Amino acid sequence: MRLKSLLATVAVAAAAASVVATAPAFAQPAGQFFPGLPYRTGAYGPNGAPWANGYADYLKLVNAKGGINGVQIIYEECETGYATDKGVECYERLKGKHGGATVFHPLSTGITFALTDKAPIDKIPIITAGYGRSESQDGLVFGWNFPLAGTYWVAADVLVQHIAKKEGGFGSLKGKKIALVYHDSPYGKEPIPLLQERGKMHGFDVQLLPVTHPGVEQKSTWLQIRQSRPDYVFLWGWGVMNSVAIKEAIATGFPREKMYGVWWSAAEPDVKDVGAAAKGYSGLAMQHGVHRDAKVTKDILAMVHDKGQGTGPKDEVGSVLYMRGAMSAMLGVEGVRRAQERFGKGKVMTGEQTRWGLENLSLDEKKLEALGFAGVMRPVSTTCADHMGPAWARIHTWNGSKWEFSSDWYQADESIIKPMVKTAAAKYAAEKKITPRTAADCQR
Repeated sequence: MRLKSLLATVAVAAAAASVVATAPAFAQPAGQFFPGLPYRTGAYGPNGAPWANGYADYLKLVNAKGGINGVQIIYEECETGYATDKGVECYERLKGKHGGATVFHPLSTGITFALTDKAPIDKIPIITAGYGRSESQDGLVFGWNFPLAGTYWVAADVLVQHIAKKEGGFGSLKGKKIALVYHDSPYGKEPIPLLQERGKMHGFDVQLLPVTHPGVEQKSTWLQIRQSRPDYVFLWGWGVMNSVAIKEAIATGFPREKMYGVWWSAAEPDVKDVGAAAKGYSGLAMQHGVHRDAKVTKDILAMVHDKGQGTGPKDEVGSVLYMRGAMSAMLGVEGVRRAQERFGKGKVMTGEQTRWGLENLSLDEKKLEALGFAGVMRPVSTTCADHMGPAWARIHTWNGSKWEFSSDWYQADESIIKPMVKTAAAKYAAEKKITPRTAADCQR
């Protein structure tokens, strides 16, 4: 792959298979290294690219504003193609470069599973904002995983809450049937335990319908839906699988108003090819949605794109997946900034120091406003024991031409989720022979 700068306008020709090197011309020799594991090619490239562009542009914005208390960011990508083996290869290639990696965003639940055992050894935190292992909310067991701002158990719980509200209460769900059309991978399987738990509580059935990668063939899946006639369909897809599912729903006559996607199934690439026919289809908006008027969006346009340094198309700035990438980058940067408060402002933070920062995040409304994220997301705070923070999400609906918020904020029911997290984390600890951290360990 041709090397090109993502943090400067100067292109550098060099041979480095599947790597995009990004070091701004003004970066300090010892900058804060943020490696990237995106996928801009392959079946999932159309969805992965906007996230990666938002991530890179936000890092450019931070540099344009002077860095993290003066420390410039060095960014380098390695294309994974959404393949777990390639993701691990890229991780190994990048982890020691530029003085050592600060944090990794796997951008894949499969890659997250593979890196979960490596991160404690390398002492590099892994941020999985809105994906990854749901039980990694437990920071005492998963000391290096950070599913910040929401997990798939949060997503599934909020969707159940939403349809319960539509039906007139949880009692009205008794006897209903929810079909889960899911990517047959660790990602797609994540919501199953939560949905089954809620099903036992409220008396609804969960029909499991796996779809094989990459999801272009779903005829048999939607034949089953036509036969079983579920009351709702939840879509846990990614890439082309999402638009194919919506088209199949149209072909089989399943109402789009009864179809809800997780936040990876409810962005512009999922509906743009379907257009007006997808009207009524809804999905989760994680801690954000479309925000073309947010201050952070305007800052990126003015200080990055208008300077000729934008990573991708200008018109995607502020779109759903772009904002998710920008938010993910911000969380990593603020972890470093928080770490500097303890270990030295203006200094490059190690992965271990950054972990402390991520365990002590306190992004209140005032800080979010200063960062340009006011109105985009809710406050985020974490602890050593809770690596997720708040469990909020909204619903947005495709009106035929754009996404519009269609619900208030929902908070996932932690009285259901936390016991599940504790049980799953304890099982993982036993399997891996991990001794959970204590409160005393967290103060070190």
